[in-house]
Amino acid sequence: MSAKVNSTADIALRCTNLHRYLGQGEGRVHVLRGVSFEARRGNVTAIVGPSGCGKSTTLYLLGLLDRPDDGSIWIRDQLMSNSSDSDRTAARGEHIGFVFQFHFLMQEFSALDNVMMPMRKLGKLAEDEMAARAASLLNDVGLGDKTHRLATQLSGGEQQRVAIARALANQPAIILADEPTGNLDAKNSGIVFDLLTRLAKENGQAVVLVTHNPDIANRCDEIKPMRDGEFVN
Repeated sequence: MSAKVNSTADIALRCTNLHRYLGQGEGRVHVLRGVSFEARRGNVTAIVGPSGCGKSTTLYLLGLLDRPDDGSIWIRDQLMSNSSDSDRTAARGEHIGFVFQFHFLMQEFSALDNVMMPMRKLGKLAEDEMAARAASLLNDVGLGDKTHRLATQLSGGEQQRVAIARALANQPAIILADEPTGNLDAKNSGIVFDLLTRLAKENGQAVVLVTHNPDIANRCDEIKPMRDGEFVN
């Protein structure tokens, strides 16, 4: 049997030689020191390491939420690190889904409305199409019977599952997750991780997550340990 050959089409996101500094003068800190990375479709990668080593900074750069001081970032073969703010915003909306430790749901809105928000912002579907897709995603994460519940009426684990459905709403090529199970108990952590990775793999999306949880990291396809702003493997 021949080995599978990875093509550039499999690469949803890549970066080369990322550097990031924070602070000024004597307090200036070299947070990232030449980080290079590729995220492939259908692959789940965990970035692990001690607090302050640069994990979240890396994720924020990859998600186009911040700019590197040096280095390049490509999203689906489009160079984004030097692009305009409007182009970066458009790329985030179309190609990247975010899941954070805290779900950041709009508490006064229903689960359905929360999942529809990214679709409304992107503006590619009619209202009934958005509602149908949101309902389907909520069913996928086991909340099909709670689509009209307000976020305040859902448990912490349920709210994080809504956040996963919201991240998948625009069928992004990339899912970036910063401690997505960090605010949950062991049972709900397993449920949320399983849902996130299963749905992303079914859709051929690249998942990059930051975690301190060794059980979660060990279930990923690849682990990238980080120390002092660099990958060490």
